Amino acid sequence: MDEPNSTAQQLALMAQQSGLKTWTLAGKKLLPVVQGGMGIGVSAGGLAGTVAGLGGVGTISCVDLRRLHPDLMAQTQHLDKEPDAAAHINAANLIALDREIQKAKTLANGHGLVAVNIMKALSCYEAYVQQAIDSGADAVVVGAGLPLDLPDLAAHHAKVALIPILSDARGVQLVVKKWEKKGRLPDAIVLEHPRLAGGHLGAAKVADLQDERFNFEIAVPQILSFFQAMGIEGKIPLIAAGGIHCREDIQHLQSLGVSAVQLGTAFAVTQECDAALAFKQVLANAKPSDLVEFVSVAGLPARAVRTPWLDKYLRIEEKLKLVAHVKKKCHMSFDCLSHCGLRDGNASVGQFCIDKQLGHALNGDLDKGLYFRGAGILPFDAEILPVKALMDWLLGDLRPAA
Repeated sequence: MDEPNSTAQQLALMAQQSGLKTWTLAGKKLLPVVQGGMGIGVSAGGLAGTVAGLGGVGTISCVDLRRLHPDLMAQTQHLDKEPDAAAHINAANLIALDREIQKAKTLANGHGLVAVNIMKALSCYEAYVQQAIDSGADAVVVGAGLPLDLPDLAAHHAKVALIPILSDARGVQLVVKKWEKKGRLPDAIVLEHPRLAGGHLGAAKVADLQDERFNFEIAVPQILSFFQAMGIEGKIPLIAAGGIHCREDIQHLQSLGVSAVQLGTAFAVTQECDAALAFKQVLANAKPSDLVEFVSVAGLPARAVRTPWLDKYLRIEEKLKLVAHVKKKCHMSFDCLSHCGLRDGNASVGQFCIDKQLGHALNGDLDKGLYFRGAGILPFDAEILPVKALMDWLLGDLRPAA
């Protein structure tokens, strides 16, 4: 548990001396830094536990975590035509999620919080929520869809923090009003800026990414005004996500009324990230001109690095859409998404297997992988440094020695 001279306490003192405010979630006083969930396998128990151990919020992405466990992959990767293949794979992934939560909590050693990020768009969304709760996650974070049913799924678990990911004031108002009728408010809200974040983005189409309603300077005051009108001022902390680079960014966002910030890519290129070194090097060496926005397989806009695979896919996408009118058997023998453009024959969205492409990226395969990345610059350019160095920079403006 917490020790008198722990690194977590030293970082908390550094933040205070830098003029940053700590915040409280699930009864814990925390650093104002949240590590965002990144799948597949990019942010698992190793990264999340390290961040939590330093006094922040570490987040495990729940999707297809069996890839990090050789025994579970050996049991399931050969499954193809078996009618119960999906059930076996889904069961293996729930076992893997439990293992990663236990690993993270062991590394955290009583510090910070361990969260699990679960996409609403997953076909096994409800099962993942239940497993995260049963395995002792401190918080459940849900994006890629409006989690209007999350209070129902966690009705008997008041101590687990429930955190939706939203992108504008309109979405916040909808979720808060719906949840209030169910007798529960969000314990916090991640406000993710689609123009700056990586991965699946909270906009209806790519053209909407530039909409000013997503700007923190516009969205945060609108949301705080809504909270005040609802009589819940000060009860729901906001976590700003997207484009955060340094201490000054955190100070600015806290001056608007945000409690904490969330970063993804900056943590993905740390030494403790659960992905392969080659994966980290792809993200770290990508320049702004290497990034591309496109419609993902789930129908949401996405931002990723223009790799050989993505470049080829974008060239032939229109041809693929012309023949995408028939439902197909899932290429991975299980249905990871409740709606998949490739499997369901929907020509209006992406025509590729996102699980397969992200799996290649996890292992650092540049020719086959899909590498989601935020639009902002990285604090240490192409260097792969420890999480502690990133926290020192964000909280104390301290750069590591050469």
